[in-house]
Amino acid sequence: MNRTEFDAWMQSETDAVEASLEAWVPPDAPAALGVAMRYGVLDGGKRIRPLLVLAAASAVHGLRAAALRAACAVELIHAYSLVHDDMPCMDDDVLRRGKPTVHVQFGEAQAMLAGDAMQALAFEVLTPAPEIVPPALQARLCALLARAAGYNGMAGGQAIDLASIGKPLDERTLRDMHHRKTGALLQASVLMGAACSSEVSAAQWSALSDYGDALGLAFQVVDDILDVTQASETLGKTAGKDLDNNKPTYVTVLGLDAARRHANELRDVAQAALARSGLHDAAWLSVLADRVVDREN
Repeated sequence: MNRTEFDAWMQSETDAVEASLEAWVPPDAPAALGVAMRYGVLDGGKRIRPLLVLAAASAVHGLRAAALRAACAVELIHAYSLVHDDMPCMDDDVLRRGKPTVHVQFGEAQAMLAGDAMQALAFEVLTPAPEIVPPALQARLCALLARAAGYNGMAGGQAIDLASIGKPLDERTLRDMHHRKTGALLQASVLMGAACSSEVSAAQWSALSDYGDALGLAFQVVDDILDVTQASETLGKTAGKDLDNNKPTYVTVLGLDAARRHANELRDVAQAALARSGLHDAAWLSVLADRVVDREN
């Protein structure tokens, strides 16, 4: 498979996710709430999480209707978390995906409600009529997403992050924080895609879980590197924010060169896990691991 083939697949799948989000995020929610929701999730972002869902589902020949809904649901959860994280009570940021953050554009109260509504909509998207997605699969997808987003995953990681400002952290504690805050949702994206097939063996599930775990942490390590090496215009968000806020990162704990080496080591772990899965149609997942580590924004 060459780069052109992957780029064509990525564009096609990104378009499918965008069209589905366009259809499912309501423009006519009361009091312009839908406008704020759509502003927060449409037309922006790398869509890494939806692509991981769809690549994993493709690798295991999963149910397409379920995979597309899972891809959109995980992006809605990610988008809601960004809306809330950017608010003054948390990271207090004014730039996201190259445009003003939701609370800057619509006010804090509307931003909070937009995030709440996107979180709820994610689970609504995952629970369509039973003839579209079997109820047992709906339940499994909801469980995977809820656990990754909740106190033991993303929300818990954000709580640790806020509590760690100005405090020295060792690499083990930093890893735990980022496994929850960033890694859990990326790992869940892979597993939600895998769950769309009933033919996945226990060994394959374990290998894909290990792939998602390593990739999720690699994503955060690269984020920490880019925060100190790229301009805001490239990132689409405020560069140097973590350093300005005295937050511990992989760069502050390990140093820049060591952080780069660690990102490559995690990529190798992810690729080895993917090879161990024995899946013959996992090329998209392999290239996504490379793209996550080699990206510039």
